[in-house]
Amino acid sequence: MTAYFILKYLHVIGAAVLLGTGAGIAFFMLLAHRTGDARLIAGVARIVVIADFVFTATAVAAQPVTGWLLAREIGYPLSEGWIALSILLYLVTGAFWLPVVWMQARMRDLARAAAAAGEPLPAAYHHLYRRWFAFGFPAFASVAAIFWLMIARPEIALF
Repeated sequence: MTAYFILKYLHVIGAAVLLGTGAGIAFFMLLAHRTGDARLIAGVARIVVIADFVFTATAVAAQPVTGWLLAREIGYPLSEGWIALSILLYLVTGAFWLPVVWMQARMRDLARAAAAAGEPLPAAYHHLYRRWFAFGFPAFASVAAIFWLMIARPEIALF
């Protein structure tokens, strides 16, 4: 049982990091953007990009490993309905998160260049911000749904 509790602990911590870091990053980027200050946005985006690589990427890599080991330890097949749906939603989350990482880095660079030139944020920044904002909704909803699936473990017949 010790392996089970260690794996469960690591899996829950990873899930909390994904949700918490994602929400924190979104909050700080949103607040920085609302100022319209290119220098402030560049600084916040710099930290956000680092946090995404250090925390989110680590959790993204750990979740499938701990999840698979946990399912194996308990004896659940990955084809179990709620597990399969969780995996599908995890892939949906990744499909929205990967472009967001690139968008954040590009917004950071555009804000940095605007601040250095003493110019307002360019149209390309605002276009990326709107896409970044829109991509957050399905990613966050998918993570929230995965949390529910992991807690409720509903009977879902997918196969």
